[in-house]
Amino acid sequence: MAAARAGLIALGILTAISLAVWGGKEGMPGVWGVLLGAGIGGGFVLLTVVMVLFTANTSPTTTGAVVMGGWLLKIIILIGILVLIRDMEFYDTMAFFVTVVLALVVTLGAEVWGMSQSNLTYIQGV
Repeated sequence: MAAARAGLIALGILTAISLAVWGGKEGMPGVWGVLLGAGIGGGFVLLTVVMVLFTANTSPTTTGAVVMGGWLLKIIILIGILVLIRDMEFYDTMAFFVTVVLALVVTLGAEVWGMSQSNLTYIQGV
């Protein structure tokens, strides 16, 4: 849960900063690019955390299958979204690209930090 919270906070901060920068630079297309980028980039990573939390009390095989299946589903959805918005002009493509990349990096980094700061005891089953 600490990873999800840290990732969500980091994504919110990144989105606010990106909205100010790209909105000021490109206007509404920049704002739309940021919102799409943050949704896709941050959502991609945060959904993985949700899947892991959802399958936490199952076997490692089940967790792995859900995460891998979810990853495949997210890739298919991502390709669909990119095909859908490819020719649209309501968003700034550079704002979209930069925000997706930063959202992936920042959210993942925050989740790793959140996990490293939590006090969990790991006991190997006998």
